[in-house]
Amino acid sequence: MAQKDYYQVLGVTKNSSADEIKKAYRKLALQYHPDRNKTKEADKKFKEVTQAYEVLSDSQKKQSYDQFGHQAFTQGAGGQGPFGGAQGGQGNAGRYGPFTYTYSTSGGREGADFDFGGFSDPFEIFEQFFGGGSPFGSRQRRSAYSLSVDFIEAVKGTTKKISIGGKDQTIKIPAGVDDGSRIRFADYDVIVDVKKDPRFRREGYDIISEIEIPFFKAALGDTVSVITVDDQVKFNVPAGTQPDTIVKLRQRGVTHLRGSGRGEHYVKIKVVIPKNLTGHQKNLLKEFGEESKNKKGWF
Repeated sequence: MAQKDYYQVLGVTKNSSADEIKKAYRKLALQYHPDRNKTKEADKKFKEVTQAYEVLSDSQKKQSYDQFGHQAFTQGAGGQGPFGGAQGGQGNAGRYGPFTYTYSTSGGREGADFDFGGFSDPFEIFEQFFGGGSPFGSRQRRSAYSLSVDFIEAVKGTTKKISIGGKDQTIKIPAGVDDGSRIRFADYDVIVDVKKDPRFRREGYDIISEIEIPFFKAALGDTVSVITVDDQVKFNVPAGTQPDTIVKLRQRGVTHLRGSGRGEHYVKIKVVIPKNLTGHQKNLLKEFGEESKNKKGWF
C-alpha cells in the first residue's frame, strides 16, 4: 500500500515554515493521541502524523524527502527510516501504549537528531498534556508547565504570577518569546503558549498586517495610519499604489530574544473596490475611461 504524502498528513505544504509544521503536528498529536481519542482510526492517525513530523521537522531529512520521496528512507536508499536510530548513537526502543518508538542519543546529547515541537523528547508532549509518564523513566527529568500569554505580551515581555506546588511565584517572560518557546527556571521549565491576535501575524521576528484603503486613495495617494505592536504609525501611500503592495516599517517588529535589535513590520495594502456607486460616480468613471482610451494604458 502506498504511503501517504507527509505534507498532506500534517496539512501543510512544502513552503510551510518550520513553525507552521511544528504547530500542525502538535495540534494533530493532541487530536489523535490514544489517551484522548478512543476511535479505531486514532492509533493509525497518530503514528502517521508522528512519522511525518519526524521527517519534515529535520532539515536534512526534509530535503531528502522532497527529492526522493519515501524511497529516501527505505533500506538501500542511502538513508535511514524516520524511526531509525542515528548513526553512532545509542538507541532506546520500546512501546508507549499502542505506539512503538525508537529514540536515539548522539554525542552525549539526548535527542540531538530530532526536534519534537519544543519538547526535549518525543514523549514529553504526553506528560505535558496527558499526565502520562515518560518511557525513559531512568533519566532525570525536569517538571514542565504550560503558560498562556497574549500576543503582545510575548512580543514585549511580561511577568506572570503562578502557583506551583502550592507556592505562589512570579516569573519573567522575556520579550520576543514565540509559541512553544521553552524557558528554564530554577527546577522547572515553562512552555509558552502564545494566543493569536487577529490584527497581526508573526513570522520569526517580523510582524505582518493588512490595511484596507479605497481605490481613489490608492490612485491619488494619501497618508494612512496603521496599528503596530507599539502604537499607531502614519505613512504615505504614493499615488498609483497597486493592490497587495507591501510597505516595510523598519524596527517595528518583535524584539530579538537573544541579542539586540528588532524585526520589521510589513503592511500589505488591500485596495477596496466599491460595490455600490451613485449615478454621478459612475459618470465620472465613464469620463475617466473615455480619457484613458487616448492613452496606451490606464496607469
